[in-house]
Amino acid sequence: MGIHESRIIKAAVVREKGGAMQLEDVTIGQPADDEVLVRMVASGVCHTDMVVRDQLLPMPLPAVLGHEGAGVVEAVGRSVTNVVPGDHVVMSYGFCGDCVRCESGHPAHCENVLPQCFGGSRADGTTGITDANGQPVHDHFFAQSSFAQYSLANANNVVKVPKDLPLEVLAPLGCGLQTGSGAVLQAMKVQPGSAFVVFGAGAVGLAAVMAAKIAGATKVIAVDINPDRLVLAEELGATHTVNAKETDPVARIMEITGKGADFSLEASGHPAVLRQAVDCLGIFGTCGIVGATPLGSEVSLDINGVMIPGKRVMGIVQGDVIASTFIPMLIEFYRQGRFPFDRLIKHYDFNDINQAIEDSETGVTIKPVLRIGTA
Repeated sequence: MGIHESRIIKAAVVREKGGAMQLEDVTIGQPADDEVLVRMVASGVCHTDMVVRDQLLPMPLPAVLGHEGAGVVEAVGRSVTNVVPGDHVVMSYGFCGDCVRCESGHPAHCENVLPQCFGGSRADGTTGITDANGQPVHDHFFAQSSFAQYSLANANNVVKVPKDLPLEVLAPLGCGLQTGSGAVLQAMKVQPGSAFVVFGAGAVGLAAVMAAKIAGATKVIAVDINPDRLVLAEELGATHTVNAKETDPVARIMEITGKGADFSLEASGHPAVLRQAVDCLGIFGTCGIVGATPLGSEVSLDINGVMIPGKRVMGIVQGDVIASTFIPMLIEFYRQGRFPFDRLIKHYDFNDINQAIEDSETGVTIKPVLRIGTA
């Protein structure tokens, strides 16, 4: 097809707050100068998709969501040099590349993260997708909108990956798994011999468990209320598990560690759990926050209980990683058997996207991955 031609594709469109994803025929254009057109093979389903569907985080509707895409490069814009047609890619978060945070090696904390990932369009306000009536559909979610047969991504958020590994396995590396493992390995820099606790044993939390084992933590504690997930956490590297329905997690963590944890990660998205994640820390302990909550969520902390022991509380987005170097590292850990994230995945046909979302919300499936096409 010519560079200016468009194509009709299937995409999952959400048109109203809390609405179902409807597969519709839409038209997608060709990439802008800094964009890549990707033929989608698979996409993970992430909690943030549901948060935006329910409008707890702002993005205009109607929209095509999805931000854990993997596929094959179909075409590239005139200024793109990092990939070529035929390359296999995993897509991650969008960032501007020009602000102080991006230029200092922290693009996940880009000063322009909201318009880049939640603006629902390119920077100039245009969208790459129109519906059957010719009306614009908001896209460029996390600079990709991967719940579609084709995606327009930015050149800076596509990561070239080896062709010998299946894209339907690699897809979720671009957000949830990167977030949990990056929080441990990059943002908090969990140390060998330390005590690490994660609150929430979903995809992000279990990625953190595997990463804490890689980092050499000698006490790796998983806290959840789902006993099946706690069993899986042990299989993936947790030395201890705590069922918060049955036991006071703070008291139990103090008992396990003796002096409190060195590192904790709040991955449940429940504000009250954040208080526990801070309270369980020992002197100079660090608590990272990755669980998505509605805008305006608050939690009270014991100020002296934080100040006097020198505790630290840090917000973490996307593990504070540079995806283009971090995702290849995770793939190598996977090859070595040290990051077996495929154990979290259950595959669904693209037509069953709403079932995949429901299974994620109810906890039936840890990491749903949609099969959209073939490599």
